[in-house]
Amino acid sequence: MTISDLPNIKPDLLDIPSIEKLAAEGDLAHPPRILMLYGSLRERSFSRFLTYEAARILEHFGAEVKIFDPMELPMVGSVSEDHPKVRELRELCLWSEGQVWCSPERHGAVTAVMKNQIDWIPLEQGAMRPSQGRTLAVMQVCGGSQSFNVVNTLRLLGRWMRMFTIPNQSSVPMAYKEFDDAGRMRPSAYYDRVADVMEELVKITLLMRGRTDYLTDRYSERNERAQAKINQQIARL
Repeated sequence: MTISDLPNIKPDLLDIPSIEKLAAEGDLAHPPRILMLYGSLRERSFSRFLTYEAARILEHFGAEVKIFDPMELPMVGSVSEDHPKVRELRELCLWSEGQVWCSPERHGAVTAVMKNQIDWIPLEQGAMRPSQGRTLAVMQVCGGSQSFNVVNTLRLLGRWMRMFTIPNQSSVPMAYKEFDDAGRMRPSAYYDRVADVMEELVKITLLMRGRTDYLTDRYSERNERAQAKINQQIARL
């Protein structure tokens, strides 16, 4: 093998990355648009409390925040995609630049409420991609000792949804001790960690702004489009 040999690909479809191509384009002045999802329907839901606490921090950083309420969102496949709650969720995903997913841990994994929301988000919706290129921060609350099962699962799901998951994350153990009767999170090292995660999310969302189309443009997809065009031309003959 000779390293200098050309790779076995189509050179005209291979985009050579460069720092110049990473220049941001488009509307760069608006506040970061962050969608937040939480994974519990309980009246005293610690994942909802943590989500709202994180939203306060995000708003302090200048972000525009919208929180989706999963109540009355049907199970995937049980209704058509025209259901109002499904449309609401998908429209919010398209609106967002970044997202925060927060779930309790149940049986060592994310809750059905959390997974159902993610399952309703398609990889493609016509010519739009509701999740691809968005930044993502993941958080979890634990009823007992600290665990990372949920955030690890959420990272896997975020990768599958082609999102850019930030390195930092939050896991709050014994959540019932960390929130007061009004649902506000008490000052602690865990609270500081949530602030760190939200700060990092805003920074990386701003760094990604105007660059996601370039970063998510893939050789394999360009090759598929080129082959489809050739097939259409052949079909016309």
